[in-house]
Amino acid sequence: MKTQTIFSSLSLSRLLRLAAAALLAAGLAACSTTDIGRAPELPPGAQWGLLPFANHTETPQAGLRAEAIAETILRARGEINLRRYPASLNNETLFEPMDRKQTDAALEWARSENLNYALTGTVDEWRYKVGIDGEPAVGLTLQLVEVATGKVVWSAAGGKSGWSREALSAVAQKLSRSLLSPLTSAAR
Repeated sequence: MKTQTIFSSLSLSRLLRLAAAALLAAGLAACSTTDIGRAPELPPGAQWGLLPFANHTETPQAGLRAEAIAETILRARGEINLRRYPASLNNETLFEPMDRKQTDAALEWARSENLNYALTGTVDEWRYKVGIDGEPAVGLTLQLVEVATGKVVWSAAGGKSGWSREALSAVAQKLSRSLLSPLTSAAR
């Protein structure tokens, strides 16, 4: 009888731990949403370009920040021959967001450089949420464009929020890494 009580007690304890772990996993999963396309077959040695990211937020220069993170991830995780667009093609300033014409001009630059693919994107959220905790939140879309045709051959979108003590750049880096993972795997 006593053995059965101890066994029941252990099972209850184990069940509580499993339930807590399931709740934690559900809570963590609720902090991000992604839709990531399947990476196209990429020829080895392809020349890549990084085009400007449009900033659709109220945060100045969020596009430039997202570009820097994406560029670093591509260089660190993939064997990608990547060239950055000339700085003169991005006129985003503190109060003037970049417009679509600049992305088109950057795509023309990529064609003139005979690049095969170009990565571009948008930043749709880049802020700390208002409230007691001030959680960081980031929203991004990414597109890989076949430069010769202008056709989008891969795309991904995602949003992620972090905990109140987490840096906005850390959340952006995690989201970018997740979104770019098919491309960095395909480029190896």
